Amino acid sequence: MLSGIRVLDMATLAAAPLAATYLGEFGADVIKVEQPQGGDAIRGWGVQRNGVGLMWKSVGRNKRSVTIDLRTDDGQRLLRELAARCDVVVANTRPLTLRTWGLDYEQLSQVNPKLVMLHITGFGLDGPKAPRPGFGTLGEAMSGFAHLTGEPDGPPTLPAFMLADGVASLNAAYAVMMALYHRDVHGADGQLIDINLIDPLARLLEQALLTYDQTGDIPRRAGNKWDISAPRNTYRTADDKWLALSASAPTIAMRVFRAIGRADLVEHNDFADPQQRLARASEVDSIVAGWVSARTLDEAMQVFEDAEIAAAPVYDITDLIDDEQMKARGVFVRIDDADLDSMLVQAPVPRFSGSEGIVDNLGPALGAHTDDVLAEVLGLDEAAIADLHTRNIV
Repeated sequence: MLSGIRVLDMATLAAAPLAATYLGEFGADVIKVEQPQGGDAIRGWGVQRNGVGLMWKSVGRNKRSVTIDLRTDDGQRLLRELAARCDVVVANTRPLTLRTWGLDYEQLSQVNPKLVMLHITGFGLDGPKAPRPGFGTLGEAMSGFAHLTGEPDGPPTLPAFMLADGVASLNAAYAVMMALYHRDVHGADGQLIDINLIDPLARLLEQALLTYDQTGDIPRRAGNKWDISAPRNTYRTADDKWLALSASAPTIAMRVFRAIGRADLVEHNDFADPQQRLARASEVDSIVAGWVSARTLDEAMQVFEDAEIAAAPVYDITDLIDDEQMKARGVFVRIDDADLDSMLVQAPVPRFSGSEGIVDNLGPALGAHTDDVLAEVLGLDEAAIADLHTRNIV
């Protein structure tokens, strides 16, 4: 779908490179620019096997790795020459550093007015905090997520995965597509896309903003409960497993009461009316928890499925992989790899009726495609490329 779009990914770690990964899954030619010594920090981040970073293998999928020392004048010149021949540049270096290197949008757009540049930073490109370094943890803290997550008497809770980076990357990918549409369909120039690690996650937590603005109340941690519906929680079963249940729609709550043998509650206004039911949410929760605790997971799920109630087991990764729905949709694919023999990764998420996302290969070795890209994109001959190697520019 994105054949003919060339993306220059000069970012590191998670959010910005993930946005480039999504574009590569649908046919964009993604050129990953890394420092010659060490490369993208995500290569050494997280769980390793035989010295190979597992997360890099997935985030680096479908990309060509090129090494360029961007701390040198010649390296910066090479990057500008590549940017002149690309549709999209992806960066997350701090703004002052990019300006010093001559690689910010203002300077790159002078050599390529049609360039779309995605710049993801911790705090954004303007405002008093713009110069500060930032990681996803700060976004999860400042967006309000950690404040709302955890038990009422417990500490603010951070996720055990890159939530803020992931949400920012999804916003970034669709922003790039809008900028390309505006450029190619409306004949406009390219433009700069400014995304930070706080705003995208805060947008998903907008309920807290609306509540505070209109009522003055500050939402607080409530464990797995949510003050917009009841019952809504995770419940332990008789065989020491867990299921999650949500009655966000009033009709689902009534089905729950009937399914667990409490049809009397359907006729009781304190439980039938959504707002009245919220006032007695703890009581509702206790009733459902008591019923679930007397049954195995399979027994409880069978009742809820038969009654068309929105409930699901709480999976660990093995349950997720083995689930029949995941298998039927091909959610996970095994890809051959020179370093790991093979690796199970998540397939591209969007499903299109006329096109298919691809995982051609996992993250390549550092600089594996440097010579090819310099010859193909910049037209450099062997002598010129050899000279760059000799001077440790690439």
